[in-house]
Amino acid sequence: MEQLDRIDAKILRILQKDAKKTTKEIAKALNLTVSPVYERIRRLESLGYIKNYVAILDKKLINRSVTTICQVSMRYHNEAFIEKFEQEVQNLEEVQECYHMAGQVDFLLKINVASLDAYHDFVKYKLSKIDNIGVLNSTFVLKEIKHTSEYYI
Repeated sequence: MEQLDRIDAKILRILQKDAKKTTKEIAKALNLTVSPVYERIRRLESLGYIKNYVAILDKKLINRSVTTICQVSMRYHNEAFIEKFEQEVQNLEEVQECYHMAGQVDFLLKINVASLDAYHDFVKYKLSKIDNIGVLNSTFVLKEIKHTSEYYI
């Protein structure tokens, strides 16, 4: 994979902060012309450095203000059960993030719902229906201190 140079890194930092910045605005910020900045952005996209452009929503305004971190431990750890869990969790719209972990728990889920009752229903009617879950341990976020989608580069 190609290494990022200083200008590529600056472009990525700008786009992480505001993906709606135009090529013209980025070029101006970097004291470059539009054409090479445009080509660099397209190259960064084609190389996979830029995976997607998204809008980050305010979870309170869309009624998803309860954030839960759920630790899932499986009863059995064979490949078929792990793959089945990974496939089924993809269909759970409440799950915003899922990580396969090493250590005391097998999976870590970040879940956003409207209320504790909604979380209860999610566990009861959706998550608990997945085969092979041994233990669920849920913790609830009291206050979000830092939330970013930006990587330090």
